[in-house]
Amino acid sequence: MSRQVVFFDGVCLLCNGFVDFLLARDREQLFQFAPLQGENAKALLPAEFHTDLNTVVLWSQGQVFTRSDAVLMVLSQLGGIWWFTRVGWAVPQFLRDLVYRLVASQRYSWFGKRETCRLPSPQERARFLD
Repeated sequence: MSRQVVFFDGVCLLCNGFVDFLLARDREQLFQFAPLQGENAKALLPAEFHTDLNTVVLWSQGQVFTRSDAVLMVLSQLGGIWWFTRVGWAVPQFLRDLVYRLVASQRYSWFGKRETCRLPSPQERARFLD
């Protein structure tokens, strides 16, 4: 299996909640995680993502997926009941991303923000990149 990395805003509580959600459900350990503010993001992602932290990014086999595409790609790979998220692809991308951008623009005020990027627990450490 090739490496897949979920990049997220390391200080966003909503984004960190998504990572916690994935850690609890990714039984096959398909994903690694890294903050958009980190060195791996600089190495693997186009420059635009180093300053625009308004999207979760999935890096998979050299391809970059953003916003609702990234979320649907990740969720649909979790297996089990999460197969149903594939129906999300039936919704036009512009509509999915419209909702995504609305939530992303308000995420700090609605969900909060940390002062520093997330530090993984010792049990999580192997799944996180810098």
